[in-house]
Amino acid sequence: MLKVALTGGIGSGKSEVSALFNKWGAYIFDADKIAKQILDKNKTAQKELILEFGSDVISAEGIIDKKKLSRVSFQNEFNQLKLNTIIHPYVFKEIDMCFETVLDKGSNDIFIIDAALIYESGADTHMDYVIVVSSHLKIRTERVMKRGDLNREEFLKRLDLQWPEKDKIEMADFVIYNNESKDRLKEEAKKIYNQLR
Repeated sequence: MLKVALTGGIGSGKSEVSALFNKWGAYIFDADKIAKQILDKNKTAQKELILEFGSDVISAEGIIDKKKLSRVSFQNEFNQLKLNTIIHPYVFKEIDMCFETVLDKGSNDIFIIDAALIYESGADTHMDYVIVVSSHLKIRTERVMKRGDLNREEFLKRLDLQWPEKDKIEMADFVIYNNESKDRLKEEAKKIYNQLR
């Protein structure tokens, strides 16, 4: 079973490609979703974060407030590095366990790790292939503004903390450009999916 990373900056269309790959038979490990579950349920990780960031990230109930944590961790590169250093080992452990389970079942040929920070976390070195979904900045900004979960300033700040798109494209095994229609994206994604099989 191939272990393939699927990554792309915020608003690039990575989730759409992930959904297509899933529809075509790949197993999808959603790293961002798992990271959120770790924040919610893993007491050891929670303690480490509270120890690192203090009361700035705690809700009135004494648990991690994801909005507060997000605000603090996206303030600067140093804080983001601290957050990632705590969370990534837990995510990697989940990836390994899930991969073994899916491999044992034998019902999928491709195991996709859908994650924003593949290169930043060093996870790319553990993959057979890395696929980058890329989009023009103007289009990405429009998509994120339309979704409404971040304002323009927050979006640009997050952009700053991720590796430049140019670097990711240079390192990628495959690149899917998402600057046109959904049909075109599907076509591009299918081409690459077929090459993996």
